[in-house]
Amino acid sequence: MIDKIDQLLKQVEAATPVTEEEIEQFRIEYLGRKGILKALAGEFKEVPGEQKRDVGQALNALKQKVTAKVEELKAGAQRNALASGPALDLTRPHGGIPLGARHPISVVRREIIEIFNRIGFTVAEGPEVEDDWHVFSGLNFPPEHPARDMQDTFFVEGDNDLLLRTHTSSVQVREMNKRRPPIRIVMPGRVFRNEAVSARSHCAFHQIEGLYIDKEVSFADLKQTLLYFAREFFGKAKIRLRPSYFPFTEPSAEMDVYWGLETETDYRITKGTGWLEVLGCGMVDPNVLQSSDIDPAVYSGFAFGMGIERIAMLRYQIGDLRMFFENDVRFLDQFGPVS
Repeated sequence: MIDKIDQLLKQVEAATPVTEEEIEQFRIEYLGRKGILKALAGEFKEVPGEQKRDVGQALNALKQKVTAKVEELKAGAQRNALASGPALDLTRPHGGIPLGARHPISVVRREIIEIFNRIGFTVAEGPEVEDDWHVFSGLNFPPEHPARDMQDTFFVEGDNDLLLRTHTSSVQVREMNKRRPPIRIVMPGRVFRNEAVSARSHCAFHQIEGLYIDKEVSFADLKQTLLYFAREFFGKAKIRLRPSYFPFTEPSAEMDVYWGLETETDYRITKGTGWLEVLGCGMVDPNVLQSSDIDPAVYSGFAFGMGIERIAMLRYQIGDLRMFFENDVRFLDQFGPVS
């Protein structure tokens, strides 16, 4: 059997297949399921015990030789294909490669995060599929609150405790349960609500919220933080806070930025008042702190949240929310190439 293997080694060395089809046929002849090496492995069972070592080594040498030969032939065929291919025309003018554009939601999201990073806020994220505790109960939503109704929330079928989060406030609960104050975070993410898709609303959109908890945090701290944001992002130095209601903050407020009345567009988007609603905010309700085992007698905090699409619509004067989700290249190219 050793002589037979030696003869096959000589045949392998002398083989000169050229085309890809010939090389593949050569491979199958030796390494295929019904190939020569498979047949030799069957004959190996009949080799006397004292010869098995030498014969086994010879078989391995043959297999390695065939494998190396196949790789060598394939590499040669690829080189020949490249050499015989069309020549590179160095005189052809460069046509330019179009660059992709960063999505306006990503642009605005990154800028907002960078603004709050500069005053010590870090980014925290959480899952989009959440449970009732993190979305509602841990945020002081009573059982009868309308936000729990099926008309507003997408529940996971067959499990009323699992749902698509309706706000990124669920990350606040997770972070308060996971770490101890001081906590200073912003939480960007996608949220879902059971709403009709129109120029002003969508069933999926993006939010970014902020949370600051420490000793002796006051409403004045909240106002100064939001004024800083308005100046940095909008270039506006005048804001106002109107009383509002949120289950997880007390007191609560809506923040307006004074947009001005310099153009016809200003009159239209501010309805002639010059003021534009930007976000909701408030002091964290003591019940929310207690539910996360944070002592409200020692710690206080504030929270705020805004829709990224709304901020982007204001920044770029976009009149239809649906444009953010259609991925029309003509729309996206307006925001410049990815940097």
